Amino acid sequence: MTTVLLLHHAQGLTPGVVAFADALREAGHTVHTPDVYDGRTFDDLDSGIAYAGEVGFDAVMQRGVRAAEGLPAKTVYVGLSLGVMAAQQLAQTRPGCAGAVFVGSCLPVSEFGGWPDGVPVQVHGKDADPIFVDEGDLDAARVLVASVEDAELFLYPGDEHLFLDSSLPDYDAAATAELTARVLSFLASP
Repeated sequence: MTTVLLLHHAQGLTPGVVAFADALREAGHTVHTPDVYDGRTFDDLDSGIAYAGEVGFDAVMQRGVRAAEGLPAKTVYVGLSLGVMAAQQLAQTRPGCAGAVFVGSCLPVSEFGGWPDGVPVQVHGKDADPIFVDEGDLDAARVLVASVEDAELFLYPGDEHLFLDSSLPDYDAAATAELTARVLSFLASP
């Protein structure tokens, strides 16, 4: 099956992130879940973002990038919100990338050069999430999807940001089930 590097969101490697990884594992995929926060988790998004700011967003991103060392070239990079920074850098710069999935965030492709030929990508977000919609991520996702042959953007109704994390108040079981099915189909594609 597929090797996946799953990079957590700003609240850390929460039980909900592990549960999502486990759903992918149950389908037969090898999923790596590095903890770029060294065991710290946060009860709210603002505290997690503040911690990333203290450590340095670039330092957090580079921890995620380093987590790919030793993984096969044909890895799929999955980023959840803050984790998209490293996932997108890896997808755009690490040779042999098998694909990328971004949830709740998307950077402009120009951030890391161009999008590599033949690398499929999915972007998932809520259609009224103020972080995803109002901070430019949705616009960046639309540009990415319009410019890459094998790219899909999936919008779910609602304003929750970390909606796939079953351990957080923003959890949306229906949207997560739909997202998980789409990601599993993506991972099963050659």
